[in-house]
Amino acid sequence: MLDPVIEFFERIFNAIGRGIGVVISFLLWPFVAVARWYRGRNWLIRVPILIVLLLLIAGYGQFIWVAERWVNWNPDYPERYDVSASSGSVGEPVNATDPSVCVPSQIVEVTRDLIDFNVNQNSWIPSHPLSKAGLFGVDWKNTPFMDNKAAFQLGINTVIRRTTIELADRLGRVRGTSQINQNLQDAKQAMSYNEDAWWLTFSPPFIQPSTPERHRTAIDALDGFNNELVACAGQFDARTDNLLQFLDRITGDIGSTSDILRSRMEASDLGWFDPRADDRFWFTYGQLYAYYGILVATEADFSEVFTDRRIGNVWSVAREQLRASLDMTPFIISNGNESSWIMPSHLATMGFYLLRVRSNLVEMRDILDR
Repeated sequence: MLDPVIEFFERIFNAIGRGIGVVISFLLWPFVAVARWYRGRNWLIRVPILIVLLLLIAGYGQFIWVAERWVNWNPDYPERYDVSASSGSVGEPVNATDPSVCVPSQIVEVTRDLIDFNVNQNSWIPSHPLSKAGLFGVDWKNTPFMDNKAAFQLGINTVIRRTTIELADRLGRVRGTSQINQNLQDAKQAMSYNEDAWWLTFSPPFIQPSTPERHRTAIDALDGFNNELVACAGQFDARTDNLLQFLDRITGDIGSTSDILRSRMEASDLGWFDPRADDRFWFTYGQLYAYYGILVATEADFSEVFTDRRIGNVWSVAREQLRASLDMTPFIISNGNESSWIMPSHLATMGFYLLRVRSNLVEMRDILDR
């Protein structure tokens, strides 16, 4: 009695096996056809093709290495900027006995270190030619691969851009009436450069500075400004209204990112199979990573305002929440339904952290505005 059943299942499994074989044959057919064509050519054709193929293999191998290798990533990096060591107002003498040495800006120092982290300690992925080329013409951001580090770096870069703009337009000058500091203007312009520029281009002038090259000039410019402050030749306007506007800009950036996460959550609930969830997550992570250091430095540069307006307690809560958000590093990013118990929504969790930080920054802003 079991023979018909066994025979039935044998037929099913044979049919499944033939179907899988047909699919594999269809997928491999172009490669088999190319291999046959290649074997039929002479060496004048085969050698150049072999060289190009080896260059592609080496190029993609190098790209995979730099895209997956994260150097000196450390969520606790702001700890090396000792807020308590601040010995006075930025640009003012460290002590009365030596008026020739003044206090530098920690905001400037953190900003230049974040640029260094992005383009010197790590390879800048967005301008890598194979990152720009994508996977057989498909943008890496539309695949689950090779875009996490790039998204993380771009998140950091948005914070650096915002900070250099604020430094040049408000913080590095007195009440907007003094001349813009040239070093800060140079840093601002350098960070406004295209994020994916390679040194070759298909349009005139065909050769251009790459993005990392331009960002390195911003490091030099920021170092130059801090040197001016140390030599008591620079200006840093650590007024309450400047801090208030800086917090406004930060809360605006965080609110915009929160909306990006919400839009992605509404567009898809494919869980682990959403190819866009990972770049949204890591962009947000990079933004919080950078703002954590910038805000710690802000506490030092605006120490008198923090003390005078008594916003230290609110900031301590925001600081703890920023640090807590950086503990969230899942191996695979899932954008599932919020009520799912199999595939969680990491975007919803990250959005929750964003809104908690934003609410505390808004509270700090309200205290300053009273």
